[in-house]
Amino acid sequence: MFKKIYQGLVMTGQFYYTEIRNIRKDSGAILILIGALMIYPLAYSIGYKSEVVRELKTTIVDQDRTNTSHQLIKMLEGAEQIEINRVAFSLEEAENDFYEGNSGGIVVIPQNFEKDILNGKQTNVSVFADGSYFLIYRQVIAGSVKTAGTFSAGIEIKKLMMEGKTYDQAMQMRDPLSADIHFWFNPSSGYGSFVMPGIIIIILQQTLLIGIGMLGGTAKEKNRDSFMVPVALKTGGVLPILFGKTLSYLTVYFFNSVVTMIWIHSWFNYPNQGSYLSVLMLTLPFLLSVIFMGITLSVLFKRRESSIMFMVFLSPIVVFLSGISWPASSIPSVMYYLAHLFPSTIMIPAYLRMRSMGAGMYEIRHEYFQLLMQMGFYFFTAAMALYFSAKHNTNFRGRE
Repeated sequence: MFKKIYQGLVMTGQFYYTEIRNIRKDSGAILILIGALMIYPLAYSIGYKSEVVRELKTTIVDQDRTNTSHQLIKMLEGAEQIEINRVAFSLEEAENDFYEGNSGGIVVIPQNFEKDILNGKQTNVSVFADGSYFLIYRQVIAGSVKTAGTFSAGIEIKKLMMEGKTYDQAMQMRDPLSADIHFWFNPSSGYGSFVMPGIIIIILQQTLLIGIGMLGGTAKEKNRDSFMVPVALKTGGVLPILFGKTLSYLTVYFFNSVVTMIWIHSWFNYPNQGSYLSVLMLTLPFLLSVIFMGITLSVLFKRRESSIMFMVFLSPIVVFLSGISWPASSIPSVMYYLAHLFPSTIMIPAYLRMRSMGAGMYEIRHEYFQLLMQMGFYFFTAAMALYFSAKHNTNFRGRE
């Protein structure tokens, strides 16, 4: 028994070394498994470094041209969301600026703006924003509405003070119910802090699946895995192959995980409330699930390019169904259940709760158990895939 265990360990080491050598000699695999893991997270993180869209160029159309309208323009200029591109004489000029890409929105101050305010009449400020670009639209509208609200409050407070009220009384009458808003788990309300932790998980998964598929396709093209056939067809012989391959990919992605989950997290100040030990315990079954899934799929690819085409096709679907770009509760149930075939669908909610909210292993025990179940399932499919692939190769060589 001990002799078989020793032989199994020796064979596992041989297959581990062989797979590491295959990765090292394959420039395409190095680019996907290592290069892409450095480039993509850094590129996305640098792109989202500002976190919040600020100082969007906005054109003002002042049709009143009074001291009151100039005061509103100064307040708009002080809003963090807005940078006044210029003050136009007409709406047509502002529209030309918008269509030429010189501004992301238009604010129109109507005629008789000051006159209506002094007479106690209601007036309005029109805001036009690019609804085809959600982030620009939201920021222009938010900055304009907040400024208009502050301006309106100032007018009302002045009127109340003219009636004999003190400043504090006027403030209470103007705003009897104030909201005290707190942003949990993302204090800056930054887009990068919201989206990047989940994107990093998907990048880890997709690059690993593509890389394993490429190596599997290359082995098929060159008939490089033929030496595995006699080993795989023995009782339990498939396990050293599976363990050797798995350890080789785990070695590479342990380094990748440290870079993406620790270094990039720290460099770009993403939320980090969980302990590194808990993150490691959560990441290990996730990576093993992805590796076993990749080995299962790799036997289906006869050419290395096939894995790239297949996984690139799946990547947008994986992102959408992960719940990052659209709430999981709003995704049709059937689609969301099917999305659980991918380890990232289970990993992302648990990872976000751990890193952003400070959840421990107990709080994510349900997701952790699902990952362990998924790891066991894909371990079985990977072992069967290697066994039947070896059997198919034996039959094919026999026919030759």
